[in-house]
Formats: sequence, structure tokens, C-alpha cells
Amino acid sequence: MASGVQLLCGSFIGTGSSKEVRTVGFRPRSVKLWNVSGNCKAVWFEGMADASMQKVVDSGAGTTDISLVASANGITPLSNGFSLGADTDLNVATEIVYYECAQ
Repeated sequence: MASGVQLLCGSFIGTGSSKEVRTVGFRPRSVKLWNVSGNCKAVWFEGMADASMQKVVDSGAGTTDISLVASANGITPLSNGFSLGADTDLNVATEIVYYECAQ
């Protein structure tokens, strides 16, 4: 039985500054991001403020930092994708960021 949820996965290269991803084709109800090189992941879902996200950073030394980012460095849904602020753990210049958007 189909759930009716549309998912789109992809990737982009981090810029170190604000980045818009407008190739999703719909306004997402949730966005998940992974920067594998930086051991960082984040999620934004409908109901959260624009430019916010719940972020998890694994230092690799046995410690994990979980934080709510409530600044311009978070995730904002757009009509056909999302934007990501200049978060220094997630949106790192030249590092690949994977994403999953759900409608």
C-alpha cells in the first residue's frame, strides 16, 4: 500500500555560505541533511521555524553534540526546494552534503 509521501534524494557541494537547492520540485514538509566528512546531520520538519534545524555532530572521539540551531544558519523550505545557511559543521566548502526531502 502506497503511503502517498513523495521523497527526493540528492546531494550538493557545500559552499561555506548560504546555499539554495531549488531542484527538489516541491515545497518539502521535512528536510534531512548529512555531511559524512564532517560527521554531521540535521533535520528540519514542518512546524519548526524557518532557518532552524535539529543538528547532531559526532566529534569522532566518543562525544556527540545535539543542538537546536535557531538562527540564519539553519534550513528554510522554499517553494521548490530548501536553503541552508552557513552552518560551519554542515555546509563546509568543498564537502558533499546529502539530502532527503519529503512532501
